[in-house]
Amino acid sequence: MSKSSKNSFLMQGMILAAASIVCRVIGLLYRSPLFGIIGEEGMGYYSYAYNIYNIILLIASFSIPLAVSKSISARLAKKEYINAQRIFYGALVYAVVVGGIASMIAYFGAPTFVGHQKGATLALQVISPTIFFSGILGVLRGYFQGHNTMVPTSISQIIEQILNAIFSILMAYVLILPYLPSNKITYEIARHGAAGSAIGTGVGVLTGLIFCFIIYRAYQPKVKIQMKHDRTKYIESYGNILKILLLTITPVIFSTAIYNCSATIDQTIFSNILVGKGITAKVVSGFYGLFSSQYNVLINVPVAMASALSNAIVPNVSAAYALGKKDDMNDSIQMAIRFTMMIAIPCAVGLGVLNSSINGLIFGATYAKGLGAAMLRVGAVSVIFYCLSTLTNGILQGMGKMRVPVRHSAISVVVNIVVLWLLLTYTDCKTYGLVFATMAFSLVMCLLNAHSIKKYTGFHQEITKTFIKPALSAAVMGIVCFLIQYAVQSVLPFGRVCFAVCVIIAVPVGALIYFAAIIKLRVFTEEELTKIPKGNLIVRLAKKLHLL
Repeated sequence: MSKSSKNSFLMQGMILAAASIVCRVIGLLYRSPLFGIIGEEGMGYYSYAYNIYNIILLIASFSIPLAVSKSISARLAKKEYINAQRIFYGALVYAVVVGGIASMIAYFGAPTFVGHQKGATLALQVISPTIFFSGILGVLRGYFQGHNTMVPTSISQIIEQILNAIFSILMAYVLILPYLPSNKITYEIARHGAAGSAIGTGVGVLTGLIFCFIIYRAYQPKVKIQMKHDRTKYIESYGNILKILLLTITPVIFSTAIYNCSATIDQTIFSNILVGKGITAKVVSGFYGLFSSQYNVLINVPVAMASALSNAIVPNVSAAYALGKKDDMNDSIQMAIRFTMMIAIPCAVGLGVLNSSINGLIFGATYAKGLGAAMLRVGAVSVIFYCLSTLTNGILQGMGKMRVPVRHSAISVVVNIVVLWLLLTYTDCKTYGLVFATMAFSLVMCLLNAHSIKKYTGFHQEITKTFIKPALSAAVMGIVCFLIQYAVQSVLPFGRVCFAVCVIIAVPVGALIYFAAIIKLRVFTEEELTKIPKGNLIVRLAKKLHLL
């Protein structure tokens, strides 16, 4: 595989990954003030509503960007500019109709969907129109990706998250004003605060939509010139376009929906079993709020990188598979997995070791030694499984094996349900049951995907450089980070200043040690380093530090 080809999908993946991680960091920063306003119970209600919203969104419009980008890029490659634009118009009509119906289902079905957690009803109703706007936004993002640029998508994601953060806090506070002052988080404060946070989500999406529409309008003069010179004889009908979109969208919908619906299934089982054991719905909502708004949020920060790289590798793998270039395809797969593990493994170790400092810094000293930090310490390893399963899903989809991730997701969900039910029914593990169940889900997904990739491509996973050496390097890094945390917490008073100092010192020192270790252990050769984005800069730095 050429250097430019590797650079292409890795660079596109890094652009999306950078935007995704920035969005996750922004999401982390506003969680603390939001926790202070609506409490664990309010965060639990919002999480219940958001998980249901997310499932409906997945079914209605999540796969639209992929379908639009693939369809448009294929026509642009053949200089069918009119057909490319008709794809856009057809997808827009699809998104408006399906998104509108899905929004109404979410709004009117909210009391039924939330089950025992009636406090989440208002939040789900408030967030339901966002499904409609998200579909249109997805079409515009797919349009830009079809024109081979990830920049508008990346910028719109960051803008969306900034507005989401601002208005989530602002509207949560505005909606609870009638119930203040209060010396505790009451049911009404939690319920209306969750609804205010849902408004923030909607404002963010709407702002991203406006931004993308402005960029789309800027594209039009060039597009009109291209269409004017288009000599394509066959103009596709909108009926055929709808058929193409559905054939692309449907398998991805099933795969992604099953892959992500485990959160909704988990919260239902979790609530029903614990309420059945005599724990009040309010306490259960608080438990789930800690799991979803602390543990899950932190775990998903590094997973964003794998998701972005997965989106970037799909066309690369697809082209090589279609042309029968098995060696090139396997080379791409190997590089993508090794690159992902090189980041995922130290992230897992860092989150596990620095759990108290990270949790305390983001959510406050109260949570530094609480349940959220403990869950992070136990479940940090799932970062590796989620990153790997997300990436391998993209690889299989790139090979056109759309049904395979669907089947694997279904099997993994069943395993997840069984593990969670057994742990909650026969033990007193409570939220740790959620941690172990989701860990089982991602692990089974990894194993099944790895087996299928080997079956269809003959790909043999390299173990030493991909897993063992990064793990050894991360272990050394973890020991150093633990000692730094221990030293700082022994000297400074236990509080946010202490946590900030610990993170500010431990993260860069740990990263430098990890970088030195993977270079010394030759996870990447000098030649391989030069083939990744900014690889020459990395090589020069390594030589200055006498690591190469």
